[in-house]
Amino acid sequence: MRNPDFSAGRWRKASGSGETGCVEVTYQDGWIGVRDTKSNGNGPVLAFTEHEWQTFLDGAHNGEFALDQLAD
Repeated sequence: MRNPDFSAGRWRKASGSGETGCVEVTYQDGWIGVRDTKSNGNGPVLAFTEHEWQTFLDGAHNGEFALDQLAD
């Protein structure tokens, strides 16, 4: 499996993001990249396949990652 290249990605962050605690997401060549907004593009990027990302989104939609669920 090759390493994804996110250098040409169009990074997006949630409209509800404030000054702290924000993440950005991009899609590039079948990969989803996630990074901390505060890194200004210099920090690490977590990379997920389309299947991994869809699985995460489905779980989030179903409440599997709600804070009360994670605290158990």
